[in-house]
Amino acid sequence: MGFGSFEAICGKTGLPLCSVVAPLADHGLSYFSKGIVAECYSRPVELANTMIFQIGNAFIHIGTLIILLIIIFNVRSKYTAIGRSEMLSFFYLYMALTISSLVVDCGVSPPGSESYPYFVSLQLGLVSAVCICLLYNGILCFELWEDGSMLSRLGLHSICIAWFVVNFILSLATFKSWGSLSNSDTTGVFVVTYILNAVILVAYVISQLSMVLFALKSYWNLGAIMLFSFFFIVGQLLVYVFNNEICNRLTHYVDGIFFGSMCNLFAIMMIYKYWDMITSEDLEFSVANMDGGVTQFTDLPEKTHSNLFS
Repeated sequence: MGFGSFEAICGKTGLPLCSVVAPLADHGLSYFSKGIVAECYSRPVELANTMIFQIGNAFIHIGTLIILLIIIFNVRSKYTAIGRSEMLSFFYLYMALTISSLVVDCGVSPPGSESYPYFVSLQLGLVSAVCICLLYNGILCFELWEDGSMLSRLGLHSICIAWFVVNFILSLATFKSWGSLSNSDTTGVFVVTYILNAVILVAYVISQLSMVLFALKSYWNLGAIMLFSFFFIVGQLLVYVFNNEICNRLTHYVDGIFFGSMCNLFAIMMIYKYWDMITSEDLEFSVANMDGGVTQFTDLPEKTHSNLFS
């Protein structure tokens, strides 16, 4: 078990990528030619002759999609808030990530199928795109360039697509053992997907702490970003450290991935709350639009009445 190997991780947690990687050597972790089986994982449920995996996690993903729709509606309603378009892109990306996780976790594309490595690579690519999009939004709050402009959106989309493509191709080539890559040597995937994305998230938190402490000087904003960090770190610990204990104590009904997904949902809610607190809408612009709309509406019946009796 060297650096970059998923043997130790997959031995504790049944991640989707564990079904498409192989151990460097036979340590009794797998009975198959491909895939590493975790010691404890959530039991599948058979429904209408269909095997559904991670049923508890599926409800979390569905709830996440509903909450994301509410968040997106609220973000869209803040017409003049800083970084509105860029933040919408972040939540759209996270919605796509949630849908891909729902497909992979619940067995819509079952492990062992030809499409499964593609969906797992898609999931890892979307994870990376979400991370880099979050960092872009964090830097955007410093107003180094104009938000919502064509150049800003083009830069955001270009960075997200580029980082997504790098992770997707590297993951897929590793899982399929294309070229010199092998599914038993996952150092590249580990470095790019785990280490670099972790660095990106740390950079986001540091940038926001700097802005809150030196520019905004608001403890409420500081509390929101600290809660985001807390929920995210706790979620990672529940997935990668305490998964076996949770799974065994709950008799395989749910595992650490269930609670990790719940913590990720709370973390995303804190990101929205933090952005909502540090941005304000131009009320004068909103009231002006409302007055204009009311004036036009009240003028309409008078014109209609005069036309009828003229």
